[in-house]
Amino acid sequence: MISHRSHASRSARRVQGFTLVEMIIVVLIISVLAAIAYPAYQNHVVKTRREAAKGCLLEMQQFMERFYTTNLRYDQTMAGVAVALPQCQAGQDVTRHYQVAFDGAATRTAYRLRAVPQGRQATVDTYCGTMSINNQGVKEKTGSETVDYCW
Repeated sequence: MISHRSHASRSARRVQGFTLVEMIIVVLIISVLAAIAYPAYQNHVVKTRREAAKGCLLEMQQFMERFYTTNLRYDQTMAGVAVALPQCQAGQDVTRHYQVAFDGAATRTAYRLRAVPQGRQATVDTYCGTMSINNQGVKEKTGSETVDYCW
């Protein structure tokens, strides 16, 4: 009987743990899931950064319209001080990935604002590229997608 017990305890030890084939299958499944999920995640990150830049552009457009209401011109105050855009409320989240500024200089009757992608955002966001908006609310982009998709 003693030999029967030692044989049973040996087979019980074998049942515990995973085989190499099981481990390879698990790693393979995780790899496939990661290969599907990572590009979707990256696409979401690009879109989120683009949305922040659009929000910043719209914020700057509203600032410019308030500036015009106060000064009756876009380029300078009644005292002759040139207009300066404030920083976006989103702050560093936008400035790390987009440069938001005037496209050229504001004139007495017009301005155009643009958000230019920077760093990695510039290489991965080929759909919309540089987005812009002017004093008439005309929205444009330089990428391959439609304005409606980007805005």
